[in-house]
Amino acid sequence: MTAIAQKSSSGEPGFGVYIHWPFCAQKCPYCDFNSHVRFGGWDEARFLAAYERELEHVASLTAGQTVGSVFFGGGTPSLMRPETTAAILAAIARHWKLEPDAEITLEANPGSVEAARFRGFRDAGVNRVSIGVQSLRDEELKKLGRIHTASEAIAAIDVARRTFDRFSFDLIYARPGSTRNTWRQELREALELAGEHLSLYQLTIEPDTPYAALHAAGKLIVPDPDAALDLYRITQELTNERGLAAYEISNHARPGQESRHNLLYWRYGSYAGIGPGAHGRIATGGQRYATVTERNPEQWCARVEAEGHGLLETTALSDAEQADEMLFMGLRLSEGVDLGRLARVGGVRLSGSVTAKLSELGLVEQIGGDAQHSVNWRANELEPIGLCLGPGLAPQGDACAARPGVSGLRATARGRFVLNAVVAELSRSFEPIRGMDIA
Repeated sequence: MTAIAQKSSSGEPGFGVYIHWPFCAQKCPYCDFNSHVRFGGWDEARFLAAYERELEHVASLTAGQTVGSVFFGGGTPSLMRPETTAAILAAIARHWKLEPDAEITLEANPGSVEAARFRGFRDAGVNRVSIGVQSLRDEELKKLGRIHTASEAIAAIDVARRTFDRFSFDLIYARPGSTRNTWRQELREALELAGEHLSLYQLTIEPDTPYAALHAAGKLIVPDPDAALDLYRITQELTNERGLAAYEISNHARPGQESRHNLLYWRYGSYAGIGPGAHGRIATGGQRYATVTERNPEQWCARVEAEGHGLLETTALSDAEQADEMLFMGLRLSEGVDLGRLARVGGVRLSGSVTAKLSELGLVEQIGGDAQHSVNWRANELEPIGLCLGPGLAPQGDACAARPGVSGLRATARGRFVLNAVVAELSRSFEPIRGMDIA
């Protein structure tokens, strides 16, 4: 691999493994992830045995795959022992071929970061960490339900910088009370601390969370859409000034430093989902399946012990479902969706009239190919991205000539801000092309 974020030589996104570690020290009020607090601790040896058994089962369904990335997510994976991480990685290497330069990421919270612990994860095989900082303001961290301080977050970033070649951290913006000036100042401070990658997420009110109840009661007021769009524009402006291009709606990186595992998702690759509440997309027997495991950690463990896996659902995806998923994921990326691959995977093409209408509204643009309905990316954006070649490569003019034969579609900044509506409109325009010649 000449650049970390590039696709395989076949042009396909590749294969990865996602490991879900479900435990947290405390549940944050905005979080709807499958995370659980166990004040009495957990039987880590029992859970490790369950991870190893489920890996063996899923590997039997996906024999012959080569793993290009592994991602430990949660929950708070940095709460597990480094020895557990090493054993899980050893199991992955037993069941699949693991690329020599595979990206192996572990999520960490600042409160669980110690230099010796990070060295243990590095020695276990982890080569990239992602730290959940969320804010650099102590008062904001308290509102977010975080149990670390801003100084602990800065210390954790420093430990990560000294321990790993690659690291990233997350911030949440568009929080209650946010203004243009307060976010601009906090983001400038974050950029001084950042390495080659930074994740910046707008606060989303998720159903069935404490924040949702407060919001419904009028006790939690978030910025309105116009104010949120202003904050988004500031985000693009400042990150681009520092050379951290927005290769995805919320993720920014220098060329070649994009998250390889997350690109696998957004490019609609295949991945095994292992652990309580994990989702996967695997291909076996010429069919693509969506997999879902039992959410409750202890019930997942018991199910694995009884049946060899914790899978609750293994659902065959229709061509239409695959097309919808590929479109939604791909339009999150600045490189957009490869329309030729969309045709091969989903057996559909987009209506030219609908694409033209959305293009005229400044919500999407066609790139490469004939690109007859393209709007000028730089004229339509505040940020001068122009990533015609995709993440990891520098743009060379506006004609996208360096991607010969590739016809794509991507959302503009305005379109990414209303992405659900754009995807719904495009999905309704799908025209089936099965039985026809697909390039």
